[in-house]
Amino acid sequence: MVMVLRGVPQALFLVRAKMILQERRSSIYSKPPKTKIGPGQSFFIMSVFAVALLAPAGWIMHHLPEYRQRPRPSSRPS
Repeated sequence: MVMVLRGVPQALFLVRAKMILQERRSSIYSKPPKTKIGPGQSFFIMSVFAVALLAPAGWIMHHLPEYRQRPRPSSRPS
């Protein structure tokens, strides 16, 4: 009886896994896109992406001298 009860959740898990895989497969299309993205839109999107990645690093690099001048917190409690 215990073996039967252990097998039921595993069977339900497998059924759910198969359903999820089928749903994912049905949402994948192999056709070309309905609307094409032009070179201007591609350039704008890539520019925004590059700025979003590089702006925080540039901010840190620009303010590095200020960060070096700050007093370091003491590691020992007083």
